[in-house]
Amino acid sequence: MNKNELIAFFESDLNKLITEMELYKNEENIWRVEKNISNSAGNLTLHLIGNLHTFIGKEIGKTNYVRNRELEFSQKNVPRADLIRSINETIQMINKALNALTEEELKKDYPILKFSKIETNEYLLVHLTKHLNYHLGQINYHRRLVDE
Repeated sequence: MNKNELIAFFESDLNKLITEMELYKNEENIWRVEKNISNSAGNLTLHLIGNLHTFIGKEIGKTNYVRNRELEFSQKNVPRADLIRSINETIQMINKALNALTEEELKKDYPILKFSKIETNEYLLVHLTKHLNYHLGQINYHRRLVDE
């Protein structure tokens, strides 16, 4: 897989995430949890933003991002407009970081151990697209369940 394909996958899913945020009829429902749903769409969105800024921005793009993973799941009631702005900033960060990668660098080892063994940058990026898509599906289901 080349970097342009990866960028396209990230952009597509992050734009779908923006659409999901916009489709909530009641903005308060973005933060709603009930029954066996332990994470709101808002917290999953914060988690995705933190995850991508950590593993792509900080490690590949050499940004100074400092992650607070606990806050991703405990922070509440961030306005929808702020979430969307952060998603758009994440798209820009991914474009900048991945456009700077050469195809050779894509095949090099990812700089930190994330899995049980060292993997390539390409492997990690594919993993991150899968992670994004997994939570995007949860957010879509959450919206249809709680935002009646």
